[in-house]
Amino acid sequence: MAVAIVTGSAGLIGAETVRRFAAEGYTVAGIDNDMRAYFFGEEASTRWAADRLREECPAYHHHAADIRDYATLERVFEAHAGDIGVVVHTAAQPSHDWAAREPLTDFGVNATGTLNLLELTRQHAPGAPFIFTSTNKVYGDAPNALPLVEQDTRWELDPAHPWAEHGIDESMSIDQCKHSVFGASKVAADVMVQEYGRYFGMKTAVFRGGCLTGPGHSGAELHGFLSYLMKCAMTGREYRIFGYRGKQVRDNIHSHDLVSCFVEVAKAPREGEVYNIGGSRHSNCSMQEAIAKCEAITGNRMKTTYVEENRSGDHIWWIGNVRRFQSHYPSWRFTYDIDAILREIYHGFKGRI
Repeated sequence: MAVAIVTGSAGLIGAETVRRFAAEGYTVAGIDNDMRAYFFGEEASTRWAADRLREECPAYHHHAADIRDYATLERVFEAHAGDIGVVVHTAAQPSHDWAAREPLTDFGVNATGTLNLLELTRQHAPGAPFIFTSTNKVYGDAPNALPLVEQDTRWELDPAHPWAEHGIDESMSIDQCKHSVFGASKVAADVMVQEYGRYFGMKTAVFRGGCLTGPGHSGAELHGFLSYLMKCAMTGREYRIFGYRGKQVRDNIHSHDLVSCFVEVAKAPREGEVYNIGGSRHSNCSMQEAIAKCEAITGNRMKTTYVEENRSGDHIWWIGNVRRFQSHYPSWRFTYDIDAILREIYHGFKGRI
């Protein structure tokens, strides 16, 4: 039976990947050492998700390994050598703010960890597709230089701009802008994944995600926008809005829809591909709009505080263009919009908080 190696296997995207590839007939070797608890505190721990995977997926085998530890990772790859059908790398340090506290840890996890996995794939499963969850933060704050128009509840791109209809495509430069320490470490990983595809001929795919979301998220203030927002709406916890008058826009893709992209790639892989992926024009909202939606779903008035200073390198407006991926995999479709995502997050939290 083919083996899928999934890093960050107890996280939002990792756990969705485990379930989906197990359903596709793979044995899944999951790698996750619950560093989210170290990054964001016990509230953000993914231990509950790992325990649930063990209960629900007989084909799942958990390895509490650190992706910075090459020797430990190598033992996992050696144990499955000859059977590895796909590697899906979702493990990361995902926060702008946290990265600035410990740049060495951030770079070690995001960049060195990715290089470790690429090299082990090249050594033990060179024909296996390598799928990497990058981020739109590789573009730094370059999107903020676009001609934006302030509206009542959101910022929008000038309708005369060529990206207004479908969103930002992969031709945007990643150079000459502020990335944040997190963005820079993800750039290093992103480019290395591309290079292993183009230099070594491996089947690699980079997904530069917008807001990845869903009910499996252990949302925390520093990461997990919609999940943490809904948690605050349900519990009465104060939610802090950082800058841009709360009109900053994000596109949001459900973990199910993103993992469906991974399945498409695993079935028909290509070399060194890069895709912007997110909710696109199908699923997006501003901070103000998301707050209103959470209030409507929960029936609660949210407690919010406005902080004038925005997060360094943060985007004012991000809607990604997914048409490049759709041109390569035309059978892929969105199944969730922003309202369906928020309702599912709400119902998912009802049994956990």
